[in-house]
Amino acid sequence: MRSIYPVLRYPDARAAVDFLRSAFDLTVHEVHEGPAGEVRHAQLGYGDGLVMVGPGPAPASRPADDDYRVYVAVDDADAHHERARAAGAEIVRPPFDTDYGSRDYAARDLAGLVWSFGTYRP
Repeated sequence: MRSIYPVLRYPDARAAVDFLRSAFDLTVHEVHEGPAGEVRHAQLGYGDGLVMVGPGPAPASRPADDDYRVYVAVDDADAHHERARAAGAEIVRPPFDTDYGSRDYAARDLAGLVWSFGTYRP
């Protein structure tokens, strides 16, 4: 059972769900739609993690490249990076090795939020 659920808001939640699926390999657990078919709430997962996505304004200012909102542990950071890059994600930090043994990279989503991906599993 999970205890922490990051909540991310996007001006176009439907586009965000599609982007997160194609670029970051998240899977759709649930999508709740409004009467016009707009996404009101979605739950997307990766491994045993889950984020909630909904409508909302874009960030008031562009977050710094190292202002990570979400960290996702992946088995192969290089392959994950290639998928994200091929899907059009803005790579803000290409794959690199950390001093604590992780292989990481960072990318922006379509709203400008920065996601960090790596092999480190706390």
